[in-house]
Amino acid sequence: MTELLVAQTTTVESIRPAAVLVIPILAMGLIFLSKNRPNVREAWSILAAISMFAIVASMVPGVLDGTVYETDFGAFVGLGDETIDLALQADALGMVFALVSSGLYVLTAIYSIGYMRGHHEPFQTRFFAMLCASVGAALGVAFAANIFVLLVFYEVLTLATYPLVAHDESAEARTSGYKYLAYALSGGLAVFGGMVAVFWLAGDISFTRGGIEGLATLAEDDPWAARAAFALLAGGFAVKAGVMPVHAWLPSAMVAPTPVSGLLHAVAVVKAGAFGVARTVIDVFGPETVAEIGMGTPLAILAGATIIISSLFALRQDNLKARLAYSTIAQLSYIVLGLSLLTQMGLMGGLLHIPAHAFAKLTLFLCAGALYVQLDVKYISEMPGIGRRMPITMSAFAVGSFSMAGIPILAGFVSKWHIMWGGAEAGNLFVPVVLIASGALNVAYFWPIIYTAFFETPDDHGGKPVLEHPFGGTPIKSLQYRPDGGHAGDGHDDDGDAHDDGHGHGHVELPPSDGWDRPAGRLSETTLLMLVPLMSTATLVLLFGIAPDHMVFFDLIQGIVENAGEVSS
Repeated sequence: MTELLVAQTTTVESIRPAAVLVIPILAMGLIFLSKNRPNVREAWSILAAISMFAIVASMVPGVLDGTVYETDFGAFVGLGDETIDLALQADALGMVFALVSSGLYVLTAIYSIGYMRGHHEPFQTRFFAMLCASVGAALGVAFAANIFVLLVFYEVLTLATYPLVAHDESAEARTSGYKYLAYALSGGLAVFGGMVAVFWLAGDISFTRGGIEGLATLAEDDPWAARAAFALLAGGFAVKAGVMPVHAWLPSAMVAPTPVSGLLHAVAVVKAGAFGVARTVIDVFGPETVAEIGMGTPLAILAGATIIISSLFALRQDNLKARLAYSTIAQLSYIVLGLSLLTQMGLMGGLLHIPAHAFAKLTLFLCAGALYVQLDVKYISEMPGIGRRMPITMSAFAVGSFSMAGIPILAGFVSKWHIMWGGAEAGNLFVPVVLIASGALNVAYFWPIIYTAFFETPDDHGGKPVLEHPFGGTPIKSLQYRPDGGHAGDGHDDDGDAHDDGHGHGHVELPPSDGWDRPAGRLSETTLLMLVPLMSTATLVLLFGIAPDHMVFFDLIQGIVENAGEVSS
């Protein structure tokens, strides 16, 4: 196993944290200049993804040895003796998020070529440019050295992903995009308020492992001021993390193309929110101070309630992407729950769930996109026997689903096991109850998909969704869902007749009355541009579950947790 991080870190001036952010800027220009040459345009996208990942990966050995790579552009503003610096730093916590974002972007960029061409999507040049910009902004969030720089890239990420959410420019896409902007910018405003409060109270907003020392002193003298600052920061970041009740933007964002849904729900946007909560707990206040001001328990209650309630909502979704969206809301709150426990095992479980969820959820979205492009399948009720037609895709979907449910030897089990032990360390019986109940609910809303794909026929399959009525008991038969998770213009009129779905594809009766045919060859069920990425992410789910301590994430996170209780002087 790689040598663990040591308690004492060494800061080294380096251009690499800044260089990784220059690449998406250059790539965006080259992508727009190549708009009339699709092959060149997409080559720039892949080259940018590989370059960003290579620079991030080059810093891993040093970070594991305790090195923090820093690019300092000097003071942005000064108030008396205190300053706010424009600085980037690649530390262990930032490296976890950066590796997930840049690594999975390589696979998403390749997959996007097959998806966008296969579905004949419009505005492809803008799509690839903004996809690159979004990952660049996510890396800015990862490498921010203080709350101010993080907030800047947090807002850039919001603006960069808006064109992706509203991609097809339909009325519903624009409405969903505006909703996303309203929620995300409101969250950013709360973070700004929290930043001002922290700077005013402690005179420092730089990330410090174990927490800013001034806040520890403040917690003793004025705990309510510390609680208010914590609530603003954690609450603002919780918007992007989809914590209830500020989650409603996330299912609406399913109007975006499936690669964007994967980026939003597995890699960049929601992880940026969870990462912000992690920075707040570990590097702004520190676990000891959070415990002292009593904010761990309210955070745990919000996370636990989100996990259970959103899982119940997932049971009602026939639309595949809509079910995955509510699953994301639940799964992101596992990260928040682990962080809220404030124990070493809890923190480790929460942070381990960042890569574990990313691998599994991206697998699920890539599978959903392959079904949509290849067979025009959007609903679970259209999938009886589809495992015969797309066995590799549905096998990968099963791996991702079982990981979400926390089945052993898969990635989700590793993180949830640590969260469970974190709850035991904290003496909190609430945690195992939530984990067991949510595991059962995960099985309840994922197993019917797998069962209907592999073991049912068009003539004999159960009704989907699992729950066919809303919780008030009102029938929802008249409510149709778009293939992207929306509610209007899904290719059906009120009588169920087919019409165009906005992409030139008329809806046909699915599944076929005579069942699905087997693919012509072993790897011919869809294009390799889509098949290879989803197989790769499914493989990562298995590797992380089988040998987690041989993956770099485990070593990085173990070092973070071991140093989290130390407040620098």
